Amino acid sequence: MSDNNQRYIVSARKYRPATFQTVVGQKSLTTTLKNAISTGRLAQAYLFCGPRGVGKTSCARIFAKTINCMNPTPDGEACGECESCRAINQGNSYNLIELDAASNNGVEDIRAINEQVNIPPQVGKYRVFIIDEVHMLSSAAFNAFLKTLEEPPSYVIFILATTEKHKVIPTILSRCQIYDFKRITIDDTIDHLEYVAKSEGIQVERKALSVIARKADGAMRDALSIFDQVAASCQGNVTYDATIDTLNVLDYEYYFRLVDAFAKGDIPDSLLIYKEIRDKGFDSLFFISGLANHVRDLMVSADARTLPLLEMPADTAERFRLQASSLPLQWYYAALKILNDCDFNYRTASNKQLLVEVTLIRLCQLLAPADPPFKGVYKNPPLHNPNVAPTVQTVQTAPSAQPVQPTQPTQAVQPVQAPQPAPAAQPGQGVQTSHSAPIQQPAPNISRTPTRPASKPRTFRLSEASHAETSSFERRNTPVTLDSFIQAWNLFIANNPDMHILTSAMRKSKITMGEANEFRILVEHPAQQQAFESSTKLVTFLRDTLKNDFIALKPELDTSIEVVKMLPPKDFIAQAVADKPELGEFLKKMDAEIS
Repeated sequence: MSDNNQRYIVSARKYRPATFQTVVGQKSLTTTLKNAISTGRLAQAYLFCGPRGVGKTSCARIFAKTINCMNPTPDGEACGECESCRAINQGNSYNLIELDAASNNGVEDIRAINEQVNIPPQVGKYRVFIIDEVHMLSSAAFNAFLKTLEEPPSYVIFILATTEKHKVIPTILSRCQIYDFKRITIDDTIDHLEYVAKSEGIQVERKALSVIARKADGAMRDALSIFDQVAASCQGNVTYDATIDTLNVLDYEYYFRLVDAFAKGDIPDSLLIYKEIRDKGFDSLFFISGLANHVRDLMVSADARTLPLLEMPADTAERFRLQASSLPLQWYYAALKILNDCDFNYRTASNKQLLVEVTLIRLCQLLAPADPPFKGVYKNPPLHNPNVAPTVQTVQTAPSAQPVQPTQPTQAVQPVQAPQPAPAAQPGQGVQTSHSAPIQQPAPNISRTPTRPASKPRTFRLSEASHAETSSFERRNTPVTLDSFIQAWNLFIANNPDMHILTSAMRKSKITMGEANEFRILVEHPAQQQAFESSTKLVTFLRDTLKNDFIALKPELDTSIEVVKMLPPKDFIAQAVADKPELGEFLKKMDAEIS
């Protein structure tokens, strides 16, 4: 048969391991199996578990071939030339029986195996039964298999393979030796793909193989399938550009450019880069996910101890390390939270493009906050960039003006006045307390500063008094009184009319102040208690408004309130007759019966 008429074999089958030595990424496990074979310490059952495409079934076949080999090599491998090895390689050996439990998961299939167990091997020493995806067996099939698995004939060995070990019942696990296969590393995958490319005469770039390895996510079978796809598209010359085009992968050059724009606070540049990505047809959610992964890789690159978490070639890792050193570590924490919030809200957003653009703007303003009156728009305080020297600028203000506080929120509660007599509260308004204080709407605290010329670079305005606050995340601890707390409490009710359950519970609750900024909230019903416990927005609002990060709410049921128990109709009528005998006399005159 000529070469043109030969059937094409995919790389995942053509380069499937035939010996323990050719198994990729499982050296310690294959060494253990070889030692067990050489010493004759073979168990009656094995369980191979791990992710897809890491070599579980391949190792099972190699194990079956090696223990039946008539002329093993000095290093404990199968010769591949004897009658038993050739039969297994050709797939017609009676000593190797494979069962796919995904499609043969009934009791009848297990009974058929139990019957075959009684037939001794004709060639070789052992009969090996490989059951793939064993977690798919039904409960009845598992139970029918227990006795045979625990005490098979001396010439029978079972090898069970699964990707979901937690679905295998404990009675099966206790009868097996368990081998956990690990994900194949990026470097091992790249090295094996280079070997395959060299064997096939294909020119490749290691940078392109890195993209394939990362997309395979530790599965060698997936990596070989993707490699075949790219090789067919590139016609024997696998380059980085052709690979990302074929696999529709976004080039990380865009992410490097975006992070540079974030570091400079260049909002227009970041929005234009996002437009380029959208024009190339990439989904915005895919872009946000990729940007989050890039920021995560930068974060682990910033510390030498976490560099092993960065699975990529050395030249790419060095580039990550260089860019990571240009940003403060706190920036990564804040950026990952912003990106995670965007990913969480993306599916429910009505204008998804605007959501992504606002996210990019927030990332740009982490190191370059907006000028007043916009600096309080975001709750995240500005971060201090160690590569930009802080400068002190004097601002001409009135003698009574206070210095600008960069981390001050847009609204603040006014100082509490002395309690004054107030009219009785209307039903449904305010909070039930022993005394009421006048509620004042907080006035926006906006400090005006001269506009900075556009030609000057952005710098931080730091006074000596506020430098410590802006350069680190210090917890606020402003003293809080019961009156100021109630003002903020009622302000939350007024600003959140759509939160019906919570605001209704807040109006009906009673507040007492404990120690260490703890406020005891007495409620009438467990549902109201649950509303307080599940709401983080209320605590965040109170802490921001009162400038105290130690405020804690302790909702409790008010035990002084008598709980009215609802009685069934029959018991209710009986109770009514007992309370009012005249009602019972009336029912007797009417010949009525309580049923």
